[in-house]
Amino acid sequence: MNADAVRAAYEAIRAEAGPGVTVVAATKYVPLEDMAALVEAGIEVVGENRAQDMVRKHDRYGDAFRWHFIGTLQSNKVKLVNGVCELVHSLDSHSAARRLTVPALLEVNLAGESSKSGVAEREIEEYMERYPLIRGLMTMPPFAQDPEQSRPTFRRLAQLARDFGLPDISMGTSQDWRVAVEEGATLIRVGSTLFR
Repeated sequence: MNADAVRAAYEAIRAEAGPGVTVVAATKYVPLEDMAALVEAGIEVVGENRAQDMVRKHDRYGDAFRWHFIGTLQSNKVKLVNGVCELVHSLDSHSAARRLTVPALLEVNLAGESSKSGVAEREIEEYMERYPLIRGLMTMPPFAQDPEQSRPTFRRLAQLARDFGLPDISMGTSQDWRVAVEEGATLIRVGSTLFR
């Protein structure tokens, strides 16, 4: 992996997204040995999809990054995540929420797709009342070739975050992060855009 190319891509995204947006480098497909290039490139926040991978990478690179968990959070993996993570983007079950000791974003399935994780919009209030560690919302829109098709989903999530007084909004990935930022994202999760 070329650290200079990663740095150039990262700095371009940060500049375009603006100072109020945290760029989370999604490292699901970045092998352990390539993480050194991310350190060299100046990446600050990494997002991992699998708890075991995050722990393994954290063991090697520790304080070089701030660690976010962005994958499906199984309740039996919460203990691993609690030990190394500063923010979970993908809380979507009471069993995980009860075990979590780090701040989290509640994943909301706005499309109502059975193939997607997340709680229903009507469940947000209950989670907010029960779990004070929730500080924001996250969503994954239905897959679309045109990023504009994600705009209504992003707009709705941002409105819900405002309605509940939540500061953090995680939405937008490599193909649609610009639209997400326009609609109020405070965290974007980018992988292929950084590492191609």
